[in-house]
Amino acid sequence: MSRRHSFYARPLLVAAATATVLTGTAAATPADSSPGRYTATAAALDDTYYQDAVGKTGAELKAALHTIISEQTKLSYDQVWDALKATDEDPADSSNVVLLYTGRSQSKNDNGGGSGQWNREHVWAKSHGDFGTSTGPGTDIHHLRPEDVQVNSTRGNKDFDNGGSELGDAPGNFTDGDSFEPRDEVKGDVARMILYMAVRYEGDDSFADLEPNDQVDNGSAPKMGKLSVLKQWSQEDAPDTFEKHRNDVIFEQFQHNRNPFIDHPEWVDAIW
Repeated sequence: MSRRHSFYARPLLVAAATATVLTGTAAATPADSSPGRYTATAAALDDTYYQDAVGKTGAELKAALHTIISEQTKLSYDQVWDALKATDEDPADSSNVVLLYTGRSQSKNDNGGGSGQWNREHVWAKSHGDFGTSTGPGTDIHHLRPEDVQVNSTRGNKDFDNGGSELGDAPGNFTDGDSFEPRDEVKGDVARMILYMAVRYEGDDSFADLEPNDQVDNGSAPKMGKLSVLKQWSQEDAPDTFEKHRNDVIFEQFQHNRNPFIDHPEWVDAIW
């Protein structure tokens, strides 16, 4: 399988997990970049950020990760625009972002609601749990991505599954009446975003308890499918450099929390 982001050559920086983690609804500001602030080793994350999760499995692992990643800075919906311009920046053109489903590189400033522009795609559809654009799940940039307005509308609030008819304006993506299949290069990205949401939002913060299930057409229930397919996608499409870098940028500059399934893809099977 060809990897869209294999050309990303920018050095990666992983924020030290010992840094102060902010909570509450605050303006997103870049983290301190002083020497020693960052570490490039996954082992450092396991020794610090993930230390209470390492060695656990099943419900215990899920609970530990929920506690860890719930410590975050929360963005407003307006702040999401600028955040996505940083998290999804095209490594080949810093004035552009890369759109999730189409893979198109497009000007950061060509965003809005018009045809041909890009807007904010909620990968976990905001109607699945009825959280809308509320600060919290509605503004969590671990599952918000830039996407073409029309393609975003075509995906709508459908669950994820294999099959359907190919989209003429987004080749490699397929859809039918109750599901959407993204292109191969981002299938794993989509799966890990959905599973992050299921761990982060457990119903203890005034929002619904989000959980994956093995069906489609979930409607407004706080469920998202199809779990067996999402697990397959995560296995077949491992985290690439773009996805890992995106996780780092969110941690370092914006929310100060991580998607654990990017750092540890094996934790998908350990929980589900």
